[in-house]
Amino acid sequence: MDEVRKPEGFPEEKLFVLPEYSVEELSRHELTKGLFVSDIGFFPRAQYHYRERPAGCDSHIAIYCIAGEGWIELAGRSHVVRERTLVVVPAGEPHRYGASPREPWSIYWFHLKGAQVAALIRLYGLDAGPIQLPAAVQAEWTDSFERCYSLLADKPYSMPVQVHVSQTIGQLLGRIGLGAGGSSRDRKRELDLERAIRYLNDRLTDTVSLIELAAHTGLSKQHLIYLFNQETGFPPIEYFLRMKMQKAGQLLSLTGLTVKEIAASVGIPDPYYFSRLFKKRMGAPPTEYRSAPKG
Repeated sequence: MDEVRKPEGFPEEKLFVLPEYSVEELSRHELTKGLFVSDIGFFPRAQYHYRERPAGCDSHIAIYCIAGEGWIELAGRSHVVRERTLVVVPAGEPHRYGASPREPWSIYWFHLKGAQVAALIRLYGLDAGPIQLPAAVQAEWTDSFERCYSLLADKPYSMPVQVHVSQTIGQLLGRIGLGAGGSSRDRKRELDLERAIRYLNDRLTDTVSLIELAAHTGLSKQHLIYLFNQETGFPPIEYFLRMKMQKAGQLLSLTGLTVKEIAASVGIPDPYYFSRLFKKRMGAPPTEYRSAPKG
């Protein structure tokens, strides 16, 4: 790393920082208090760029390198940050980062505040270290950034603009998290869950035991229970019952089948038992559910 360090100021940079009173207003507003952008910028060819925060930052930082190279030290580990790499620094996490002296990075970045940001980052595994993004995401990132930056620079005190920016950045992070976030272990977990749910979905007219599901997925019963509880909030068989009740609800709304016929179609031959299961999970008996206005 070069001895020369430049904490700020780059030719053709873009930089916008909300005043403190705006931050306070957004942290209270019902549509932005969950997530909002407090700082946003673009540093092209940021030679000697360097930041060090021993006590961390009071906001969550997202840095996306579109060209060149940089580095970051975070959670006791050092990482090289190359082209098309996203790094998310959780609030309060000590860190330092900077541009490579040989080929300084060009980075888009923003700071996020709000009550839901930490949970969103954890949900999508964006805090697990640098994430290499597909090339297609770069165009989406650039478009979202430019739109948000222009709106903020033009109308920084407009609440509709702030809400739009908040939602745009939240959707961008969700898109990244669904497509590229998380570790290889996270992706395997998602595949295991998808395989299990697909197996259950193909057998809504039957009964499936936990042993059968474990045998099909190649997972232990204990791991299946843990996986379903973590990802859906329900153990596998309870989730299967809810899938059956959801299917029954569709049939009640869209067909003229009797309750007995619908019960049989989701693998429950006793219509009285079916009605009890349905009311417990859907909030109303089958006949009331069918007659309730929808849409």
